[in-house]
Amino acid sequence: MMDSTTDVRPSTLESSLNNNIQVLLKESGGQHASQKGMLRWILQRKLEADPSCSVALIRLLVKELKKRQEMIQKTQSFTHVIPVLHTLYSVVIKSGVMIPTSLFQTVYDRLMKLLILPSPYSTVARSTMRSIKMEITTPGSLYLRTVTAEQNLRKEHHALQEKVFVLADPAVFSAPLEAAVRAHLEACNFLRDAPTMERNVLQRVLQTGLGMNCQSSRLAQALEALEEPVVETHFQEVVLAVEKSLKRGAEGRANYLNELQHVYRDILSASKQDGPRLHPGSVRSTAMPFPGINFLLWREEEDLWNLLAHFACSNSASVDEEEKDNRDSVRSRDSGIVRDLNDCVDAVTSPVRNHAPAISRRNGYKNSSLADKLSLVKEKMEACPGSSPLLDENRGRHTARVVVLGDDRVLGRLSRAYHSIRKRESKHLILTNKLNIRLYYIPVTDGDPSLSSTGSPCQDGGTLSLSSLLGRVDQWYNSNINSLGAAISKLTGKQANKSESPMQNHYILDTLCDYLRCGTQPVNVPLYSVKITRSGSEGPPAVVEEVFVSHLEADIPEFRHLKGKSSKKASVRPKKPTKVFGAVISVSYTKISLSRRQVVDGEAFMICGVVVTSEPAALTSGVNRLDVMFDSLNPVYNSTIKTQSITIRTLEQRTLSVCLDKDSRRTYTDVQRLDIAPCLDPICDISPRRSLVPIVDFSKYLDKALSLPIQTFTGVTV
Repeated sequence: MMDSTTDVRPSTLESSLNNNIQVLLKESGGQHASQKGMLRWILQRKLEADPSCSVALIRLLVKELKKRQEMIQKTQSFTHVIPVLHTLYSVVIKSGVMIPTSLFQTVYDRLMKLLILPSPYSTVARSTMRSIKMEITTPGSLYLRTVTAEQNLRKEHHALQEKVFVLADPAVFSAPLEAAVRAHLEACNFLRDAPTMERNVLQRVLQTGLGMNCQSSRLAQALEALEEPVVETHFQEVVLAVEKSLKRGAEGRANYLNELQHVYRDILSASKQDGPRLHPGSVRSTAMPFPGINFLLWREEEDLWNLLAHFACSNSASVDEEEKDNRDSVRSRDSGIVRDLNDCVDAVTSPVRNHAPAISRRNGYKNSSLADKLSLVKEKMEACPGSSPLLDENRGRHTARVVVLGDDRVLGRLSRAYHSIRKRESKHLILTNKLNIRLYYIPVTDGDPSLSSTGSPCQDGGTLSLSSLLGRVDQWYNSNINSLGAAISKLTGKQANKSESPMQNHYILDTLCDYLRCGTQPVNVPLYSVKITRSGSEGPPAVVEEVFVSHLEADIPEFRHLKGKSSKKASVRPKKPTKVFGAVISVSYTKISLSRRQVVDGEAFMICGVVVTSEPAALTSGVNRLDVMFDSLNPVYNSTIKTQSITIRTLEQRTLSVCLDKDSRRTYTDVQRLDIAPCLDPICDISPRRSLVPIVDFSKYLDKALSLPIQTFTGVTV
């Protein structure tokens, strides 16, 4: 009787889990993303409610990987490979029970066979393999490292920390929505108690590593009975054991398990002497806790720099003591004048420094050191597609995870802020040696089809074009993240219902955390610089240098009314085209060709507007390009060109009104000339201006174009 029962339950459990997996994979390949993220979340909650099902779930996912590999050999279809890999990783890191080593070895062998696949599938498989190998040699290490970093727990042997900054665009977030999202995201911060977290980590690591040799309920009672200093001591012992085991590899597994056994016995023996006792059936919850989240409306561009600089400098002592000594004095390269400077304090208290220096000299300048230049080169090389992620392991840098909420406009603002950060770092390192900066994007729209101010050239042609791009190159992003915006917009109605606590619905928080932990592959979205020459009432024309990521729209204000009349007449009855005016702009651009040297010059007739959109290489034939559409009163003159750089000049003293990334807040009027080209990464300008010793110019080996790296689940190799 006992045998039949034990045989039936696993069969029933596996059947139910298999149905969940098949439905999830089927929905992830569809066109609509309304319920996809919810299906993944339901499977995740089932795992948290019954951790024992993780073993069966891993077996099913391994079988699914085998099935997908056989399908690839027959049809060359890579569908569902990424969703299965990320689901597998999520189960491994969230499993609260001991996974048999033999099962882990089976997973590892299956992943090895996926390394022959093209990128990005092999890249994600390799990343998952590294995590599996960590769990084979050091069970519980993934959980411990993730929680200690996210919760900023006190640790002597693994001092790296993480912080999550969620920046929302005030153009999209109304006051009620901002309050609702803030309450929802920051509610988890009140539940973060360091001693409780340390007890949870001890419970999880010990029961994962010791398996049947650990009595979970008894351990939970013992941990609750211990004083906080004793818990802290055992916590540090386990952290040290994990780090030593990871350094030794497979040879350190036996010693690691012995050390866990000693810690387990010490906790049980210490709890017998004093402390309260829990109910005999009580077991601590070891589910993955939410990280601390800092939410704010992104009103000023400098806010991002201030947040990152404060985070970097407040933890600089634990990252690099030598860097602090090097910052105590900054030497002028040409004069020998030494002045003390605390970069971190200046970076936070005065992000924009327009004041004249106390000591100045004509043609004097301050260059960053050679060591700083080489650090920037190394950082740039590691960011290149195809570089090994192992280069980024144990770099001794904290991690800042920046999540932006909004539509295309917030990514335009992020692009400009990111370019500004790179420009500052090229002059003097403050963040690069201390922080890994990871950028995430969750599309949220207010649903208003027209937010442009009156008279602005910006018109809504789809304010989520970049999220659509990311969804096309990453189906798992499309399933889980593109569907999250609707849930965020509905928080206002839920907040009005006082009977429902923000913590009762964890869907948004769980999905956000899954994105932060599993979204490790960047999609590099190209940035473009635009030099805007504006006519001045007095003196020479003013030049403004800007950056955009997706969209530039320009029109001639005096022809807007003609365009409106023309469109109305065309809708009634087409008439013979009439030439209202001649050439109003001249155009010079480089035609996309094999040589990339063919320059085309010409004039555009009867043009009332120009729309420039970015087409990343991920969606083209391997070349980042711009699609430039000329809008004319006469449809005969409508045209589109494809280029990577273009110059547009107005004729007959006319001017343009220019809007960047569909953001009316970034509108420029009285524009006479536009020079658009791929944005160059400021850190690539690393050759010294003056040096007595010949230095190799590494910049010629780097991709000098600057891209915005948005973290996704798949990533794109260009």
